[in-house]
Amino acid sequence: MGLAKGELIVLILLVINAVGAGCCLIWGKARGAKQCWARFGVMMLCPVVGAAFYLLSWLLCKAAPGMEIDLKDVVFGKERVKTQLKADENREKNILPLDEAVLVDDHKNQRLAMMNVIKGDISESLAAVSTALGAKDSETAHYAASALSSILNDFRITVSKMLRKLEEEPPEETGAEEELLDYMDGVLRQQVFSDLEQNRFVHIMERAAEELYQKNASRLTPGRYESVCLRLLEVRDTEPAEKWCGRLARQYPDQLPAYTCRLKLYFTLMRRDEFFQTMDELKKSNVVVNSETLEIIRIFSRGRVS
Repeated sequence: MGLAKGELIVLILLVINAVGAGCCLIWGKARGAKQCWARFGVMMLCPVVGAAFYLLSWLLCKAAPGMEIDLKDVVFGKERVKTQLKADENREKNILPLDEAVLVDDHKNQRLAMMNVIKGDISESLAAVSTALGAKDSETAHYAASALSSILNDFRITVSKMLRKLEEEPPEETGAEEELLDYMDGVLRQQVFSDLEQNRFVHIMERAAEELYQKNASRLTPGRYESVCLRLLEVRDTEPAEKWCGRLARQYPDQLPAYTCRLKLYFTLMRRDEFFQTMDELKKSNVVVNSETLEIIRIFSRGRVS
């Protein structure tokens, strides 16, 4: 006795489902997927429905990373961001697994590390997070880009508010300038903006420093002087950088940044005589030289200046 039309359709669907489940199992085993047997079992126990569920999940995962994000303000070069900050194990301990995951091209670890990172405060780790922008896994890159875009947009808004506060500040007060300098340097030193926008923000920072200098130069600490000098050197604006290096040297002649900033300036300008003259002054002074400064002198002395 032949099969009824309905029974024949069900049988065909079961055969197609079994073939599809078998193909998924073989494909999963070939890729080393750990859950391929579980998926095979679900597809066999729940014909058509199980396959439809997995197909829909796969389509949703592919669709989410495809959402467009404005990345014009994000620097994609891995080499650039890796060299901006010194290693800080306490601050970067949650970022290191992400860097390692990107290097070994492990998509699962990349996504897990990225999700763990963006749950916390990444404002001090933008350079490290930006390494994930070049990840081969599109979902990992999407998470990193979303997090960076959010932080950078918040930075723009906050700077605008601080500038309005600075304009409304009484002439004798300096709190707005000091707050703006410290806040902007925290992000700009990580260099995650495009060159054009980085340049614009650095000069906003420099103008705030100038106002603070004119109001009360004593409020410009060696660290604030150094941040202005280094940010200007990074955007290759050497003329104002030299002005600030001179002010730093005159106001704090016995502080290490007074020497290191000039060394970096003269190396950038390839002014050999002034570089070695500053280095000799540092050797003769009572300033304590740290390992970073010794490394700078060693590298610079063997570089183009030598």
